[in-house]
Amino acid sequence: MAQSRTKKTEVIDSVSDLLSSSKLTVVAKYEGTTVKALQELRREAKKNGTKVNVIKNRLVIKALEKAGKEGVDTSSLNGMLLYAFNAEDEVAPAQALNTFFKTNPGMTFVGAITADNKFIGPDDVKDLANLPSKDQLRAMLVGTIAAPISGFVNVMAGNVRGVLNVLNARAEALGEN
Repeated sequence: MAQSRTKKTEVIDSVSDLLSSSKLTVVAKYEGTTVKALQELRREAKKNGTKVNVIKNRLVIKALEKAGKEGVDTSSLNGMLLYAFNAEDEVAPAQALNTFFKTNPGMTFVGAITADNKFIGPDDVKDLANLPSKDQLRAMLVGTIAAPISGFVNVMAGNVRGVLNVLNARAEALGEN
């Protein structure tokens, strides 16, 4: 069903706002994917703050112009595409789609639009998707910071254990006599 001019203008405004606020907008082909699978993708992606929309490419191109992202190469924006937006995390949209692609192999990355108005290719998006999340990076940092401290504690505890072992051995030796 054709959209009215006012509805198209509303979509362009909405997408323009999403593009302006998004740190990374991932574009993917979804041809052959069921509506039920797309609904599941939206639900899963929403958990990490990613919004997934199927939008007409023509409207996205107009929204890019409105958002001031004229430098973005739009030659790859053709066919049945979906767009994943996230305003908080740079890699979350790529990770959400990559996780979903594992169970839906018919879907593929087309590329992504970065916050600094560049269009990156599908291989770069795959690399981003394989990066650890912010929470995983924070955990790795805490582990790295805590490693020397826990090592020091183990060394100090080793000396105390050694003294206790000597005392226990001496007590057992005296107890046998």
